[in-house]
Amino acid sequence: MTLLHNPRTRRRRLGVAATAAGLLAALLTAAPAVATPDPGDKPVGERKVSKSDVAEARAAIESGEIPGQDEIVHSENITHLANIPKDVLAGTNSDLAFQGKYAFAGNYDGFRVFDISNPKKPKTVSQVLCPGSQNDISVSGDLLFLSTDSSRSDSSCNSTTQPATEKSSWEGMKVFDISDKRNPKYVAAVETACGSHTHTLVPERKNVYVYVSSYSPSASFPDCQPPHDGISVIKVPRKAPEKAAVVGFPVLFPGEGVDGGGNPGAPTNPGVSKTTGCHDITVLPSKDLAAGACMGDGILFSIKDPEKPKVIDRVQDNVNFAFWHSATFNQKANKVVFTDELGGGGAATCNATVGPNRGANGIYDIVGKGDKQKLVFRSYYKIPRHQADTENCVAHNGSLIPVKGKDIMVQAWYQGGVSVWEFTDSAEPKEIAYFERGPISTETLVGGGTWSAYYYNGYIYSNDMAKGFDVLKISDRRTDPGSRVRLDELNVQTQPDYFD
Repeated sequence: MTLLHNPRTRRRRLGVAATAAGLLAALLTAAPAVATPDPGDKPVGERKVSKSDVAEARAAIESGEIPGQDEIVHSENITHLANIPKDVLAGTNSDLAFQGKYAFAGNYDGFRVFDISNPKKPKTVSQVLCPGSQNDISVSGDLLFLSTDSSRSDSSCNSTTQPATEKSSWEGMKVFDISDKRNPKYVAAVETACGSHTHTLVPERKNVYVYVSSYSPSASFPDCQPPHDGISVIKVPRKAPEKAAVVGFPVLFPGEGVDGGGNPGAPTNPGVSKTTGCHDITVLPSKDLAAGACMGDGILFSIKDPEKPKVIDRVQDNVNFAFWHSATFNQKANKVVFTDELGGGGAATCNATVGPNRGANGIYDIVGKGDKQKLVFRSYYKIPRHQADTENCVAHNGSLIPVKGKDIMVQAWYQGGVSVWEFTDSAEPKEIAYFERGPISTETLVGGGTWSAYYYNGYIYSNDMAKGFDVLKISDRRTDPGSRVRLDELNVQTQPDYFD
């Protein structure tokens, strides 16, 4: 039986690349904080594409090669259960976290809490306005963590944008008490070097350690000086989160000179990002392992001592990887999937011109034991459905579907939608399900699509940057066993041991 609905080979050309836009204007306010719109956080604007690309997109829609504008299509084994549009928080939707019957959705203007006890009818519990891109989000017990990676006038939820060249500017980690989901309370703020683009929790009984990923230092930034070749480590006491503080800055790329020892990027490696920090880190606490996606480098490191992580191995791909974005372990911890965010999430890269190996996932086997483990490249995976040149599309955030003995992942691809794919055979990955919308526009490249797509307690939850919160159900013999696995909490960058 063919499970993929209307599979097609689509021939597309690369259109005009656009830069990721940033934060949309905060037009409304919400408890507990009141803030004013942030002109400095507005998108840079839509990007025009060539007349030939516009004509090609329209022709592809008319011929059925790609979905119509905003049209929803999916494989036969996917059911679209619900969509909750954006409401008070008008900014770009970002990452997701889960706890019990709740989903926590980041947004460049703050965060939203959903009751997902009935996945077919999610309900909004609260919306907190607290601008500060990109508001990467995690939860642990009664604490919620929010990353701020835009230069602000202060650490409050009333702050406005302010140049990073000013010493008084603030970026870093915010902590909320979510013991009352209807009224989260802001309880702590910790400034970190170069802000916090993303973060990863390493939870313990009494404390939560937070690995803060940030990058792009400048000699003109007082609080973000080069070399920025490591990560900030924050220690947060669970019973006294107001005492949260940076306890270290472990250097992951030691080296001489102002740039440290990471990938030098261009001109040495044309088309590759220079490593000036990490973009994202995923930890597997049950194995004392972490994988770091660090701009021009992928790393494997030990977290036996959470305050002093130790790099075990480091790899580069100076042919096909432009920007190492994120990492996912398989359950046995003998593989890592790294993603390449070619074009920064704002470019049309899911087309024939770019091809199957760039803007894709790189699948690496982990061989050896202990501190002698090595990352060995096996293959690339990219969605097989070409997108229009007006659609930003590239590999982005995803999670495992917990099926014992299988390596299956669900993943977001911006306007490429949601892909469910299997990499049990590291050398032969394959898509087994998908969900996507047609182009937001057939005339301009507009930033949108799925930021994060994660599997939690039997359902797939997607946070679409523009369209809102989606709930999907996959019904397939290969993934159905995953629905029997239940978690009390899920932060995808803190991977659980599903079968311990």
